[in-house]
Amino acid sequence: MVRESEIRAGEVVVEAPKPNHAGLVYIGRIRTPWTSRLETPRQGRHDGPVCRLEIFEPWVAGLKDLELYNTLEVLYWLHLSRRDLVLQSPKNDGTARGIFSLRTPVRPNPIGTSVVKLVGIEGSVVLVRGLDCLDETPLLDIKPDRCEFTPLAPPQPGDFQTE
Repeated sequence: MVRESEIRAGEVVVEAPKPNHAGLVYIGRIRTPWTSRLETPRQGRHDGPVCRLEIFEPWVAGLKDLELYNTLEVLYWLHLSRRDLVLQSPKNDGTARGIFSLRTPVRPNPIGTSVVKLVGIEGSVVLVRGLDCLDETPLLDIKPDRCEFTPLAPPQPGDFQTE
Protein backbone atom coordinates (compact mmCIF):
# COMPACT_ATOMS: atom_id res chain seq x y z
CA MET A 1 0.00 0.00 0.00
CA VAL A 2 1.26 3.48 -0.81
CA ARG A 3 0.93 6.60 1.25
CA GLU A 4 -1.59 9.25 0.19
CA SER A 5 1.16 11.49 -1.19
CA GLU A 6 3.07 8.68 -2.94
CA ILE A 7 2.05 7.33 -6.33
CA ARG A 8 4.18 4.65 -7.95
CA ALA A 9 4.80 4.31 -11.68
CA GLY A 10 1.77 2.86 -13.44
CA GLU A 11 -0.65 3.56 -10.60
CA VAL A 12 -3.88 5.41 -11.29
CA VAL A 13 -5.77 7.59 -8.84
CA VAL A 14 -9.41 8.52 -9.35
CA GLU A 15 -11.60 11.11 -7.71
CA ALA A 16 -13.58 8.80 -5.49
CA PRO A 17 -17.29 9.54 -5.11
CA LYS A 18 -18.47 10.74 -1.73
CA PRO A 19 -19.37 7.72 0.40
CA ASN A 20 -22.99 6.84 0.97
CA HIS A 21 -23.86 5.87 4.50
CA ALA A 22 -24.32 2.10 4.42
CA GLY A 23 -25.46 1.90 8.02
CA LEU A 24 -22.46 -0.12 9.21
CA VAL A 25 -21.85 -0.43 12.93
CA TYR A 26 -18.61 -1.50 14.50
CA ILE A 27 -19.26 -4.50 16.74
CA GLY A 28 -15.86 -4.27 18.36
CA ARG A 29 -12.19 -3.51 18.03
CA ILE A 30 -9.30 -5.72 16.97
CA ARG A 31 -6.12 -5.82 19.07
CA THR A 32 -2.98 -6.99 17.25
CA PRO A 33 0.75 -6.51 17.88
CA TRP A 34 1.11 -4.29 14.77
CA THR A 35 1.03 -0.50 14.88
CA SER A 36 2.65 0.15 11.51
CA ARG A 37 1.59 -1.01 8.06
CA LEU A 38 5.21 -1.99 7.35
CA GLU A 39 5.20 -4.40 10.33
CA THR A 40 1.87 -6.00 9.50
CA PRO A 41 1.92 -9.32 7.63
CA ARG A 42 0.56 -9.17 4.09
CA GLN A 43 -1.62 -12.21 4.76
CA GLY A 44 -2.52 -13.67 8.12
CA ARG A 45 -0.96 -16.94 9.23
CA HIS A 46 -2.70 -19.58 11.34
CA ASP A 47 0.55 -19.98 13.29
CA GLY A 48 0.82 -16.22 13.81
CA PRO A 49 0.38 -14.39 17.11
CA VAL A 50 -2.82 -14.56 19.11
CA CYS A 51 -4.95 -11.49 18.44
CA ARG A 52 -8.00 -10.25 20.31
CA LEU A 53 -11.44 -9.39 18.97
CA GLU A 54 -12.92 -7.16 21.68
CA ILE A 55 -16.70 -7.22 21.29
CA PHE A 56 -18.76 -4.20 22.32
CA GLU A 57 -22.10 -4.32 24.11
CA PRO A 58 -24.82 -5.12 23.12
CA TRP A 59 -23.19 -7.65 20.74
CA VAL A 60 -21.46 -9.83 23.37
CA ALA A 61 -24.48 -12.18 23.63
CA GLY A 62 -23.98 -12.93 19.92
CA LEU A 63 -20.85 -14.94 20.80
CA LYS A 64 -23.01 -17.78 22.16
CA ASP A 65 -22.08 -21.09 20.45
CA LEU A 66 -19.20 -19.55 18.49
CA GLU A 67 -16.90 -22.09 20.15
CA LEU A 68 -18.58 -24.78 18.02
CA TYR A 69 -16.32 -23.71 15.15
CA ASN A 70 -12.56 -24.02 14.73
CA THR A 71 -12.31 -21.54 11.88
CA LEU A 72 -13.95 -18.12 11.59
CA GLU A 73 -14.18 -15.40 8.98
CA VAL A 74 -13.50 -11.95 10.40
CA LEU A 75 -14.53 -8.79 8.55
CA TYR A 76 -13.05 -5.44 9.48
CA TRP A 77 -12.84 -1.82 8.33
CA LEU A 78 -9.39 -0.79 7.13
CA HIS A 79 -9.93 2.72 8.44
CA LEU A 80 -6.47 4.08 7.58
CA SER A 81 -6.45 2.93 3.94
CA ARG A 82 -6.76 5.27 1.01
CA ARG A 83 -9.78 4.71 -1.22
CA ASP A 84 -8.86 6.39 -4.51
CA LEU A 85 -6.54 4.00 -6.40
CA VAL A 86 -7.92 1.80 -9.18
CA LEU A 87 -4.55 0.51 -10.45
CA GLN A 88 -1.80 -0.34 -7.99
CA SER A 89 1.81 -1.44 -8.40
CA PRO A 90 2.32 -3.77 -5.43
CA LYS A 91 5.90 -4.68 -6.38
CA ASN A 92 6.78 -1.05 -7.17
CA ASP A 93 8.03 -2.24 -10.55
CA GLY A 94 5.84 0.03 -12.67
CA THR A 95 3.46 -2.81 -13.53
CA ALA A 96 0.06 -1.92 -12.18
CA ARG A 97 -2.85 -4.27 -11.58
CA GLY A 98 -6.49 -3.53 -10.96
CA ILE A 99 -7.30 -3.34 -7.26
CA PHE A 100 -10.02 -5.98 -7.58
CA SER A 101 -7.36 -8.49 -8.67
CA LEU A 102 -5.35 -7.83 -5.50
CA ARG A 103 -5.90 -8.31 -1.77
CA THR A 104 -4.72 -4.76 -1.18
CA PRO A 105 -6.31 -2.73 1.62
CA VAL A 106 -6.51 0.17 -0.86
CA ARG A 107 -10.05 -0.17 -2.23
CA PRO A 108 -13.22 1.90 -2.62
CA ASN A 109 -14.71 0.16 0.43
CA PRO A 110 -11.76 -0.88 2.59
CA ILE A 111 -13.28 -4.04 4.00
CA GLY A 112 -10.71 -6.53 5.19
CA THR A 113 -11.41 -10.21 5.65
CA SER A 114 -9.36 -12.97 7.21
CA VAL A 115 -10.01 -16.64 7.81
CA VAL A 116 -8.73 -17.24 11.33
CA LYS A 117 -8.32 -20.09 13.80
CA LEU A 118 -10.34 -19.76 16.99
CA VAL A 119 -8.07 -20.04 20.04
CA GLY A 120 -10.68 -19.34 22.71
CA ILE A 121 -13.32 -17.02 24.10
CA GLU A 122 -12.84 -15.10 27.35
CA GLY A 123 -16.01 -13.19 28.18
CA SER A 124 -16.36 -10.49 25.54
CA VAL A 125 -13.00 -11.28 23.89
CA VAL A 126 -12.47 -13.76 21.06
CA LEU A 127 -8.87 -14.99 20.74
CA VAL A 128 -7.78 -15.88 17.20
CA ARG A 129 -4.72 -16.53 15.05
CA GLY A 130 -4.41 -15.45 11.43
CA LEU A 131 -5.16 -11.72 11.29
CA ASP A 132 -3.32 -9.21 9.12
CA CYS A 133 -4.49 -5.80 10.32
CA LEU A 134 -3.29 -2.95 12.49
CA ASP A 135 -4.00 -2.67 16.20
CA GLU A 136 -7.32 -0.93 16.97
CA THR A 137 -8.87 -1.81 13.59
CA PRO A 138 -12.68 -1.52 13.77
CA LEU A 139 -14.44 -4.91 13.71
CA LEU A 140 -17.44 -5.32 11.39
CA ASP A 141 -18.48 -8.96 11.76
CA ILE A 142 -17.55 -12.52 12.73
CA LYS A 143 -18.95 -15.55 10.92
CA PRO A 144 -18.33 -19.29 11.07
CA ASP A 145 -16.17 -20.36 8.15
CA ARG A 146 -18.53 -21.42 5.36
CA CYS A 147 -16.70 -24.73 4.97
CA GLU A 148 -17.52 -25.70 8.57
CA PHE A 149 -21.04 -24.26 8.69
CA THR A 150 -24.13 -26.35 7.98
CA PRO A 151 -27.32 -24.27 7.68
CA LEU A 152 -29.64 -24.80 10.64
CA ALA A 153 -32.82 -23.69 8.84
CA PRO A 154 -34.75 -26.09 6.57
CA PRO A 155 -33.59 -26.20 2.93
CA GLN A 156 -35.15 -23.86 0.40
CA PRO A 157 -35.42 -24.27 -3.41
CA GLY A 158 -32.32 -22.17 -4.21
CA ASP A 159 -30.17 -24.57 -2.18
CA PHE A 160 -30.55 -27.17 -4.92
CA GLN A 161 -30.19 -25.02 -8.05
CA THR A 162 -27.38 -25.90 -10.41
CA GLU A 163 -26.42 -24.67 -13.85
